[in-house]
Amino acid sequence: MNHKFRVSVLLILLPLCASAYDGTVIDSSTRKPIEGALVTAGNTVVLTDPDGKFRIAAEGNAIGVRAFGHLRREVAADISGPVELAPFAPRALYLSFYGAGSRALREAALSLIGSTELNALVIDVKGDRGMVSIRSSAPLAAEVGAQKLITVKDARALVGSLHEKGIYAIARIVVFKDDLLAVARPELAVKTVSGQVWRDRENLAWADPFNKTVWDYNIDLAVDAARAGFDEIQFDYVRFPDAGGLVFSMPNNQQARVAAVSGFLAKARERLVPYNVFLSADVFGYVSWNTDDTGIGQKLDSMARHLDYVSPMLYPSGFQFGIPGVANPVQQPYQIVSLTLEKARERTGLPAVRFRPWLQAFRDYAFGGVPFGGEQIRAQIDAADAFGSNGWMLWNPRNVYSSDGLRPKPSAFRQ
Repeated sequence: MNHKFRVSVLLILLPLCASAYDGTVIDSSTRKPIEGALVTAGNTVVLTDPDGKFRIAAEGNAIGVRAFGHLRREVAADISGPVELAPFAPRALYLSFYGAGSRALREAALSLIGSTELNALVIDVKGDRGMVSIRSSAPLAAEVGAQKLITVKDARALVGSLHEKGIYAIARIVVFKDDLLAVARPELAVKTVSGQVWRDRENLAWADPFNKTVWDYNIDLAVDAARAGFDEIQFDYVRFPDAGGLVFSMPNNQQARVAAVSGFLAKARERLVPYNVFLSADVFGYVSWNTDDTGIGQKLDSMARHLDYVSPMLYPSGFQFGIPGVANPVQQPYQIVSLTLEKARERTGLPAVRFRPWLQAFRDYAFGGVPFGGEQIRAQIDAADAFGSNGWMLWNPRNVYSSDGLRPKPSAFRQ
């Protein structure tokens, strides 16, 4: 198999009573075999060969199948004929913890999806302040107060309604930035040298990325989201704080930081195997350019081996120091997206389909507060499309979006 398509998988032998099933996975559009598709049964996962063929042992009656750049499927284990996967590139809007629960914001987003090229939603399952929007089976969620306000009363029903409209559902989970967890359980928090719980520029505390209890809590939430039917789990703030002089439960050096971030992703991937769900993570835009871990534990090659998709945050306003040849990023949004994605591909050797960037859909904050409208949004989208990424996602923390910069959906496909 081409090394550029490798992704870490867990292989566990099932009991001898399991039956072996053979099959082939093909692209429903081109009818060509898909190499490297992931086929899962319980805790076992195998990859298809260059001819799209697989053999898997399964105790149950169903297997899960997914491939980069395609929609996932669950099919009968003894399916006759090839398993067809439909090509798909998510083009998403973001809804926050409160946005997902706001009927006005949610319906505005769905209306925009129904009338434009958009076809996906990113929804906070755990938001920036540690609140969990769906009902969770994780004991820590109730213990730390993360379930005091549940904004998505019936996650399975919500995801089901999205799927009925052809909308791809992504569950965003903010990992190590977790004020509720760090305050309720200070032994799990990042500390100052004086032993106090450290707080960032937003006065929010963080959980220690080295701590396995913190890992397990966030993975438990990911499993909740997978069980609710989300197509993809997206981890954000899967990194160390970008501040110095902090105290963790282990020595803070680059090797340890990278191992912690990658170790968390590896464990999450292992736990999520039975759910045939895609896994992605958000990374700083400058991570694609820096040769070190940017001081936060994020190195593209280390992270990517545990992910289906890498989602660099390519907001031009976030490139305050520019990049080579681009001194004022908000004036050249196309170049910021295009050049950074190319650098990420060069750094990892991954194909373009393994990337899906976050794009800016909010007013600039770093270069004089200039407006950032349809022209700039379209330029970013065009750059991502030209690169060949697996779609893109628009970020606006206020959850307010317009059709500016978006192409209308053909009338035959409008909801």
